[in-house]
Amino acid sequence: MVLIHRKERFNAAHRLYNPDWSDEKNNEVFGLCANQYFHGHNFELTVSVAGDPDPETGFVMDLKVLSDIIKEKVIDKLDHKNINVDVDFMQGKMASCEVLITEIWNILAPEIQRVSNARLQKLLLKETENNFIEYQGPGN
Repeated sequence: MVLIHRKERFNAAHRLYNPDWSDEKNNEVFGLCANQYFHGHNFELTVSVAGDPDPETGFVMDLKVLSDIIKEKVIDKLDHKNINVDVDFMQGKMASCEVLITEIWNILAPEIQRVSNARLQKLLLKETENNFIEYQGPGN
């Protein structure tokens, strides 16, 4: 098995806020991230795909095809958007990076399998230089 990786970037705003809680509790739990006017990040998403190289192409998956899928299905929906307000696949969900990365997985995993014999292995989402989230899919 060989792993390939594709890195993409997007800028987006979000707010961590639980509508079932008081403003005081939201501020206590989420701090500045509960700001009613939102806050933004320069995100970096790394998509890792696993498989055996195709005997005819030598590719696990064509990286250009992978890039196109990531951009069309994820980046174009997130870049320069408000995750809480503008992103269809995040409607009604907590806009934490942990939830965001699982929703990105749910979008990319079937798309990658649809166009290749490879499978999505891992996602890494960097919110800041110091804060990042890794997801290896359900059951891993």
